[in-house]
Amino acid sequence: MSAVLHVRLKRVYEPVEPADGARFLVERLWPRGLRREDAHLTAWLKDVAPSPELRRWFHHDPARWEEFQRRYRAELAEPAKQALVQELVAAARRGPVTLVFAARDTEHNAAVVLKDLIEELAAADEGVR
Repeated sequence: MSAVLHVRLKRVYEPVEPADGARFLVERLWPRGLRREDAHLTAWLKDVAPSPELRRWFHHDPARWEEFQRRYRAELAEPAKQALVQELVAAARRGPVTLVFAARDTEHNAAVVLKDLIEELAAADEGVR
């Protein structure tokens, strides 16, 4: 029996909703103009965010999106980041999870890549069982 994962994406500046479930900020830098208490986070997982070098290289340029995804997935395969990704997979199995990000572009950001990876890993785990 496969479990349905509920992983959402949301800008950190959008209103908090009960349906958000566990909220994880997946940015290396704290979002500008936001007080920590207003974010209503379960955790700030800055170590799962892209490296500073990759973030600077990408610079939210949609023309670099495909290569950014490849490079970020390679970073996420590193043991320290893989452990954090597995924590997110486990959290998503327990209930709704929202990956919170600061980028204005809601289609080309690290949280999109991370959400896809979480869903892929969960599906692969289900296939093994």
